[in-house]
Amino acid sequence: MPVLYDRRTHRLLWILSSSHGCGTRHANSCGTCENTYSPAGQYKPLISEHFGLSKLTGMNCLVDGNIPPGSGLSSSSALVCCAGLVTLTVLGMSLSKVELAEICAKSERYIGTEGGGMDQSISFLAEEGTAKLIEFSPLRATDVKLPSGAVFVIANSCVEMNKAATSHFNVRVMECRLAAKVLAKHKGLQWDKVLRLEEVQTKLGVSLEEMLLVTEDALHAEPYSREEICRCLGISLEELRTQILSPNTQDELTFKLYQRAKHVYSEAARVLQFKQVCEEAPDNAVQLLGELMNQSHRSCRDMYECSCPELDQLVDICRKFGAKGSRLTGAGWGGCTVSIVPTDVLSSFLTNVHEAYYQRNSSSLALEKHSLFATKPGGGALVFLEA
Repeated sequence: MPVLYDRRTHRLLWILSSSHGCGTRHANSCGTCENTYSPAGQYKPLISEHFGLSKLTGMNCLVDGNIPPGSGLSSSSALVCCAGLVTLTVLGMSLSKVELAEICAKSERYIGTEGGGMDQSISFLAEEGTAKLIEFSPLRATDVKLPSGAVFVIANSCVEMNKAATSHFNVRVMECRLAAKVLAKHKGLQWDKVLRLEEVQTKLGVSLEEMLLVTEDALHAEPYSREEICRCLGISLEELRTQILSPNTQDELTFKLYQRAKHVYSEAARVLQFKQVCEEAPDNAVQLLGELMNQSHRSCRDMYECSCPELDQLVDICRKFGAKGSRLTGAGWGGCTVSIVPTDVLSSFLTNVHEAYYQRNSSSLALEKHSLFATKPGGGALVFLEA
């Protein structure tokens, strides 16, 4: 259930339009500045295509922000969304929040990361005080009122993983794509056009729980070799390499299809269960939501394998000191945990987690300032103009 944490809204981009070429600069993941890659520059083909423009106005930008880079709090998506909104402002044009979210999601794929659109969607569609159920095809967002008596706490493991510089993220995307194709072929569907596991469920017209049964029946837990995938789909190795695998996954020898499909379908079911608990608001709502978060982390750790020892340790510490639920957030392999914590134990929770994880881990001390904080849902991206 996406939430735009209010700490994330404290991002400032000051801009001065100019008549000369695009000289945009930005802070990269290392905190330095460079001219070689511009988030605003990503929009040139996208905005030109959308509005039929032949020439774009150049601009000089100063970027500042307080989102820890590489922390799983969508700092890169925040920068891209900010750049998109500012670019439209400079051009004197407008798009709906939905259109802008879709363009921003597409622009992030220019660097080779096969990401989805949830981060960009919540960056624009978020509203203060409520979580959002984000759905796609078409993109839409539904308010989900969170229970009172608890807050979310963000804790940074201080382990950074640059998903654009590693293959972990894209391999998981490809494993899900291959799983979707094998499941579609197993059920007699036209598999070659299928890209997402959700498409198989939609084409079959069954529930998520039924898709978990289909996964158990159709896929095995042992990793699939490239040769076995080819046999399942009735294609050659060359066709697999050139028509399905992405450039940064072509050297992978094995793929875990069962584990990835089981995680995706069970995680989607947990999202709907989370929404249902929030709507029904039972007396033990916080406890029930916490258990769903705990199940989610176990699945991320064991089935999707996107956790790391530091995240697992931090999750355990958070649960030990009062969190009803805790899980990794973001792409994984580092970054932050998010925990649901009763408000009456918040003060002791923060003190104990600080001592147990940060004070005993010298490598975390440098990032301590941005490492642990309570938060609540905040509003989406805005442009502030000088009067």
